[in-house]
Amino acid sequence: MMKSRTLGILISILFCSLGVAPGSPARSSEINRPTSQPYTGNLSTFENAKRAKNLQIDRVMDLLGIQAGSAVADIGAGGGWFSVRAARRVGPRGIVYAEDINPPYVKEIMARARREKLPNIRAILGNPDDPQLPAMRVNAVLFLKAYHEIAHPIVLLRHVRAALRPEGRLGIIDRTGNGANHGVDPNDVMQELQRAGFFFVAKYDFVKADGEDYFLIFR
Repeated sequence: MMKSRTLGILISILFCSLGVAPGSPARSSEINRPTSQPYTGNLSTFENAKRAKNLQIDRVMDLLGIQAGSAVADIGAGGGWFSVRAARRVGPRGIVYAEDINPPYVKEIMARARREKLPNIRAILGNPDDPQLPAMRVNAVLFLKAYHEIAHPIVLLRHVRAALRPEGRLGIIDRTGNGANHGVDPNDVMQELQRAGFFFVAKYDFVKADGEDYFLIFR
């Protein structure tokens, strides 16, 4: 009886560490929607001179609480378009974790950080289900047009949650749509974040004039 009770306690601890309640179905991390293939094309696509103005990226950083000294994670960073802007915002006392799963993109981020003299950028080669962020170090996370490509978002989000500080915020900028057109329904996003242990804070539609893009914030 004692061995059985001890085993039960150990199983409960394991489930809790994974963010899953004992007795939850094994499919608790699955999603029922299409996702897009991760982008592997030319990074110049993201370097449009008007992009920062169209996305109002400074306002995005304000709403995420990104300031001097912050630790920021850019998930699916591509060539580091947002990473360099966040790095300038946080300054030498801050840090930006620029994560991507594509090795050539990570190399480009490293080269760009050197070119732009931003030693506070740390390029990270993540994997599809884990961005490899340090535990409880991050103040703000942004998925900029990357969330629709994540095949197992709830698994990845639980790792992101472990990296956030208690007051940390997570932002998602994406377009309304589905995996076939490189978008994702914001209602699906909100449900998945809730399943991963996040709380919805706000939704904004200022990030693109055509109204197709949305900006969601969670804590």
